[in-house]
Amino acid sequence: MKEKKILLIEDEPVLGEILLKKLIEGGYDATWVHDGEKGLASMKTVRPDLILLDIVMPIKDGYQVLEEMQSDKELRSIPVVVISNSGQPVEIERILALGVKDYIVKAQFDPDEVLAKITKFIDGGSAADADTSARERNKVHIVIIEDDTFLSSLAANRLRKEGYRVSAAFDGAQGWQLLQQDTPDLVLLDFIMPVESGISVLRKIRADAKLKDVPVIVFSNGQGQGDPELAELGVEAFLIKANFTLREVLAKIADILKKHGKL
Repeated sequence: MKEKKILLIEDEPVLGEILLKKLIEGGYDATWVHDGEKGLASMKTVRPDLILLDIVMPIKDGYQVLEEMQSDKELRSIPVVVISNSGQPVEIERILALGVKDYIVKAQFDPDEVLAKITKFIDGGSAADADTSARERNKVHIVIIEDDTFLSSLAANRLRKEGYRVSAAFDGAQGWQLLQQDTPDLVLLDFIMPVESGISVLRKIRADAKLKDVPVIVFSNGQGQGDPELAELGVEAFLIKANFTLREVLAKIADILKKHGKL
């Protein structure tokens, strides 16, 4: 069987040596370059099956590499696992919005974890499994009701990349109108919004014969935490925005959809 090709783009010599050794021991055909510019050039010659990409690098950083990959139809389909320096939610959300499949935090670095993630994306499930999963997600309709347009767009774009059908509203009243038009499979609902609050929309959802069983995830900046009415109204999850990455929210959505037999 032909060895799968991995392109490692990492400027730290010690970490690069460890990763290269681990990749070769794992049976991969690994190439290592030390900056983003060389990384982009190597993608055309190596034609890797997966890229391990550092974010903080000389000449071109990881963000610039990802942006150029997204604008190139040949490169945008290559799976990327990012090596994150900080693991902070703002960094993770930015890289995921640029199409990254997964990430590793340097402070929690484990070479075996790297191999596990690589196996997951290039040696794991069959194309048929992936197609089936995508078809299942394409049947799922998610409504986002969130007045922060940046956060709403970030979540909507990521969900669409995962294959979900997504509709968005930017205040509670607009959100309620949207829910009346088409019963969704799940609602992401902001707690504090103009015109009509999230809790008001939630009360209407639970009082509506068509919508009363739709699972709802509530987002908040901290307001409403511990409010007993949220539990009484059957909220599936209450997430404080600053405490969760987009990746974790996606995992939570998938878990809830599976629980309700939607996936």
